Amino acid sequence: MHTAVNLWPLLGIAVVVAGFLLRAHPVLVTMAACAVTGLAASFPVTHILESLGTAFLKTRNLPLILLLPLAAIGLLERAGLKEHAEASIARIQSATTGRLLTVYLFVRELAAAFGLTSIGGHPNMVRPLIAPMAEAAAESRVGSLPDALRQRIRAMSAATDNVGLFFGEDVFVAFGAIVLMQTILRAEGLEVDPLHMALWGIPTALSAFVIHAWNLRRLDRRIFLQAGMRK
Repeated sequence: MHTAVNLWPLLGIAVVVAGFLLRAHPVLVTMAACAVTGLAASFPVTHILESLGTAFLKTRNLPLILLLPLAAIGLLERAGLKEHAEASIARIQSATTGRLLTVYLFVRELAAAFGLTSIGGHPNMVRPLIAPMAEAAAESRVGSLPDALRQRIRAMSAATDNVGLFFGEDVFVAFGAIVLMQTILRAEGLEVDPLHMALWGIPTALSAFVIHAWNLRRLDRRIFLQAGMRK
């Protein structure tokens, strides 16, 4: 006989969703979610506070890890990284925004499938390199971009990174979510091979690549339509 699983701690997820929808401060949302989860799991208040304190001590060096790369990227941008990226992509006659982002999607998803999740990311790849190159590819065909189209290109650049990472890392056998699912299933008496779980992520990753590549092709059509309207 299996014991009943207490699902009330999942209320913490609802707190996170509600907090971000209300645009509340992320730190306050996180602390509120931890408190709700702990109380729903019948943890003593002292235990919840001890857990928060332990987590803080373990991650106190995290801001330094995040700020140092941002500082390096800022110096590179000040030295003209964005301008060089735009000039480089403008010299490639066959480059389009959709083709460039499709190549990045392929590289990002393939790298994530091998566990190289740190290759890419919004602050260290999309913002300083991918988005400017995507905009330059569009400007080489259209000229100056309307603000709405420019913002859409930036959004698709960020979305491409998200899709590549999210669906690529599901194929990596040592991915944390796969280990978590195996642990939960094992606790319920179900033995599942992590390798099989990772292999079943391949069809989903391929489907995500095809669907998003099609969306990028549609983005190219919108840019070409903008060029036709200006003519």
